[in-house]
Amino acid sequence: MIIRTAQRKDVPLLVQMIANDPLGKLREDFQEPLPTRYYDAFEKINADPNQELVVLEDKVGSVIGTLQLSFLQYLTYQGGIRAQIEAVRVHEAYRGQGMGQFLFEWAIEKATSRGAHVVQLTTDKKRPEALDFYEKLGFKASHEGMKLHL
Repeated sequence: MIIRTAQRKDVPLLVQMIANDPLGKLREDFQEPLPTRYYDAFEKINADPNQELVVLEDKVGSVIGTLQLSFLQYLTYQGGIRAQIEAVRVHEAYRGQGMGQFLFEWAIEKATSRGAHVVQLTTDKKRPEALDFYEKLGFKASHEGMKLHL
């Protein structure tokens, strides 16, 4: 398995993976051709040194997973850096085989190497299996999250 930086050519497959669950189907617009707003977002992510959008490839070079790791500089924690994990997906044919754990181990190591003092993520309450997975990796539900959709 190899983790590499996502490329523009990967965007359709990444959006397809993100849209391939009950919640993703409600909020994503996966179609061919892919709407340009996804490519625009990719270009902004790719240009930002505090963003890491990566893919996981299997032994033959097929993309089987993805995640986005964001580094947030802030004043609290004595000017600390927080690493935020988002949009974790593993292709359905590879789930339950340790690929998600492999991605998370990479992200935690990358966060450590960038000097982050915490790695955080959010998960929808409608995904109890994801919550169980994150807890097995050592994540704790320490805060109550809130959102205001605009």
